[in-house]
Amino acid sequence: MNTNDVLFGVLPYVAVTLAIVVGVVRWRRAPFTVSSLSSQLLESRKLYWGSISFHWGLTIILLGHLLALIVPRGFELWNGEPVRLYLLELTGLALGLWAAFGITILIIRRHTSARVRRVTSPMDVVVLLVIATQIVSGIWIAVGYRWGSYWGTGVFVPYVRSLLWFQPEPDYVDPLPLVLKIHVLAFFAFLAVFPFSRLIHIITLPLQYLFRPWQKVIANREPPAAEYVSNNPRTKQLQ
Repeated sequence: MNTNDVLFGVLPYVAVTLAIVVGVVRWRRAPFTVSSLSSQLLESRKLYWGSISFHWGLTIILLGHLLALIVPRGFELWNGEPVRLYLLELTGLALGLWAAFGITILIIRRHTSARVRRVTSPMDVVVLLVIATQIVSGIWIAVGYRWGSYWGTGVFVPYVRSLLWFQPEPDYVDPLPLVLKIHVLAFFAFLAVFPFSRLIHIITLPLQYLFRPWQKVIANREPPAAEYVSNNPRTKQLQ
């Protein structure tokens, strides 16, 4: 077994196992630590601009990767027209730059705000560096190795599916450029550190709020302002 087999044939299962097992144990034994531990009260302006750009840019990119895995044939048909291929590649690059802008703001915020720096743990730094590596390598691929969405369906989709079927074929990744390998390894590293970080709050996403009935707020007494007006002698004289 060579290095490529270990990194792309064994490491993915180790990372997924850590993400599931440690995540479940932490959620069951220390549920109050499954939180984003927001530092918004310490500094909110940079957090707003960085968080919005980072979360939305990265989320849309991840959804695009997932969609390519589910319906690769649809991507191939879309990319059959050069104009549509250009549009998809430029959109992916723009989202990558948007996410890069966001994580840059978040990293600067962690280092320039004394109050935020005091509550920053080593794991926060590790997670930011891992995600930054993935974003930067993704932009590098989009600029230096164009048409990633085209050949990705022919290389990475079969590779990922081989992992899902527990028949790993790391040979798919072996001939690829180093930056592409770094991009994939950064994702596995993210899965491995995910349950140890504050990002674990993602698993508590309150989806039930999308389906529960609307809340009705019923006042049991007259609001204080109205009560003051009605009991004020001067108001009564005017009435």
